Formats: sequence, structure tokens, C-alpha cells
Amino acid sequence: MTLRAILLILATLAFAIAPFVTPPFTGYDPTDFPVQIADPAVQPAGYAFSIWSVIYLWLIAHAIYGFWKRAHSADWDEVRLPLLVSLLIGTVWLAIANAFPLLATVGILFMLATAMVAFLQADEFYDPWMLSAPLAIYAGWLSAASAVSVGVALAGYGVLGNSESAIVMIAIVVAVAGMVQWLRPAMPVYGATVVWALIGIIVSNAGTNLLVAAIAAAAAAAMAALTWYAWHKRRITL
Repeated sequence: MTLRAILLILATLAFAIAPFVTPPFTGYDPTDFPVQIADPAVQPAGYAFSIWSVIYLWLIAHAIYGFWKRAHSADWDEVRLPLLVSLLIGTVWLAIANAFPLLATVGILFMLATAMVAFLQADEFYDPWMLSAPLAIYAGWLSAASAVSVGVALAGYGVLGNSESAIVMIAIVVAVAGMVQWLRPAMPVYGATVVWALIGIIVSNAGTNLLVAAIAAAAAAAMAALTWYAWHKRRITL
């Protein structure tokens, strides 16, 4: 257990340092796709990506606290391996994304899958703000980011149009995130993070694509309502 706790600290630090040692990533290069779309409708406004600073700091705090106070806790150790795998993929993801968007899309889906395993295995009530919450914000943002990556690829390869790919991926992310939030009603951080991403899509499209902006707004409202209802219902039944 102690070894995994140490490895998780190292992996988390590497994950957080990676953006400083790789070329800046501001989205997939449109010239990498047959259909070049300068501003994909599925992509949130740039400010929304500032959430990464919170994710990095919270994951570092999670790893350090887990080693310092919970090195031998079975509840904490249960999430370490899937989180470790996710973070190791994430450490090299930026370098891949700048050159190989399809490989990066596959990579972020694996990041999401392993992050989701860690989040769903984490106890919601044992050290909730140090164990479950940092996994919730990480998995929540990856839920949205994976949808963005797939949506950009679908539009970039002409499988769907720009607006159509955004609408399809918004629907998928809300359906998946809604189910995950229902399974973890006591941790609304997950749902709130997905709402944050959806608001970013609203802002990105408000002046250029009212249809996508309106659908993103409806999706954000639905996700917020479900998150609140699941949390409130859980409180009543406790």
C-alpha cells in the first residue's frame, strides 16, 4: 500500500508538471483533419479550461494526504491503481495531442475510463473532500473533455457536421454523466464540473451558433437539476 501511495505522488506531480514541459495545447490543429473547422462548436470557451489548476492542486493534495494519513487504508488504496494509470496516460497526453489527434482521442477515453473506475470505487463518506471529491472533479472534467475530443474528430472527419457533432456529444455526455451522478449522489462535485463545461460551450457558441448554445443551456440545466435532486434525495434518506 505504501509503495502505491508513493508512486501516486510521483505520478500526480509528473501529471501536473507536464504542461510546463510540453508545447502549449489550445485544441486540435484543424489542418490535421480533412474537414477544417477553426472553432468547433463542441469546444468550450477558453476560460473553462482554467479548471485544470484546481484539478492539479486537488489531486496533489489527494496524493500527499493519502500517503501521509491513509497509506495503509484499504479504502484509499482501492482507487490508487486506476488513478495511477489515468495519470500516467495524462502525463504524455499533451505531447500526443499536438501531433496525433486520433491517438489523443483514444488516450483521453482511456484516461476517462480509469478515472471513472477510481471515482466510482471511492467511498463518498470517508474523507469525502480528500478522497472522493478530487476524483470527482477530475472524472467530471474528463467526461466533458472526452466528449469534446470525440466531437471534434467526428466533425473533422466529416462523419457529422460541426453543429450535429456538438449536439450528439452534448446529449451523450449528459446521459453518461447523469447516470454516474445518480450512482454517486453524495458527491455533487462531479455533476457541478460537467455543468461548468457545458456553460463553457454556451459561452463559446452564444454569438455564433444559437442552436448549440440553447441545447448546451438545456443540458446544463438538466444536469444541475439532476445533481441537486440526487444530492437532496440522498440527504433525506440518510
